[in-house]
Amino acid sequence: MWGWALLPILLAICGTVGFWVVYAMSVANGSVNVTVMFPYISTCGSDPPQSCIFGQVLNMGAFLVILISYLRFQQVRDWGCPCALNTAGLCLGLLCALGASVVGNFQQSNQLETHLFGAFLAFVVGVVYFWVQAALTKRVKPHPGGRWIGPTRFCLSAGSTALLVAMFALHGLGLRSEAAACEWTLALILFLLFGLFAVDFRHIESCSVGLQHRAPPPALELGATSTQTLAL
Repeated sequence: MWGWALLPILLAICGTVGFWVVYAMSVANGSVNVTVMFPYISTCGSDPPQSCIFGQVLNMGAFLVILISYLRFQQVRDWGCPCALNTAGLCLGLLCALGASVVGNFQQSNQLETHLFGAFLAFVVGVVYFWVQAALTKRVKPHPGGRWIGPTRFCLSAGSTALLVAMFALHGLGLRSEAAACEWTLALILFLLFGLFAVDFRHIESCSVGLQHRAPPPALELGATSTQTLAL
């Protein structure tokens, strides 16, 4: 069923298009000057009106990441891999979503420390999340997404790690334009990695969330008499 596969595709397309729309708006209204320095993503989304779109794109993206992370967790568990690594992947995905929301709601021009913390969760934790997913893809047998999905996910995770390290190194050396280019490329690769979940999700027929009720205490079972009284 391709309905669930549309979620990661929607995230990848809307996130990518949204970021470039924010970039185009910031260049058009003079918020950034690309002739002086190629801007970071957050720099493009700091000033209104593009900051409104930037925040909305990231909030919607965070919501989709939560759904995708939960679906992926349930899928891997149903494939017979109820391991701690799968649970860790769910937690990392939720933290990545939280980071994206924080980045969108706390612009760097207003709350720099909070914004950087959100960026750490979105980028660093996001990269670790996909390393976990690459390991889970190798562990699950057989490979419902095809044999190519594992190596592809591994290569993209390795590339995102290299870009993350390069971004920090170049920023520390004062090469801000080069560091910003690494950040943009890293963000696009992360969107692509999320989009690849469409290959796995096309095997999902349905998804439901149920509540498990606790068994009643022995004293309150059918036929038992309660000795508790209510003081008035």
